[in-house]
Amino acid sequence: MSLLVRSALTSLAPRRCLALSAVRRADQIMPDGVEHATGLEKYELLAKQAGNEDPFFLKAVQRGESTKANPTIIHAMDNYRMVGCVCNEEDTNIKWTWLCEGTPKRCECGYWFELKSHPAPDKYALPL
Repeated sequence: MSLLVRSALTSLAPRRCLALSAVRRADQIMPDGVEHATGLEKYELLAKQAGNEDPFFLKAVQRGESTKANPTIIHAMDNYRMVGCVCNEEDTNIKWTWLCEGTPKRCECGYWFELKSHPAPDKYALPL
């Protein structure tokens, strides 16, 4: 069938149109994220509302003086944690080490780290 005949036949057939319109009603609004969340997500949102931007200690920590007498404090919710150290700015690899609570540890570059443990949220007492 030629293109001219096909286009003539399809133009004769009625086309189905779908029209949508958005209706905004004042009584129907999306619930707040805190009202909708449960468990760990709600714990995190409530902590952020209270001013704690990093409730699970996931953000990178800048090294301080990092001597044996004054090590860089690494926070965790357990008594151990793996820590990565970028010893020099131009390094392309990360030196990983395990930290245990109570024993400061020295990286290969000479910086000292110490773990400070915090209690984890009780999974049975999380907000609903």
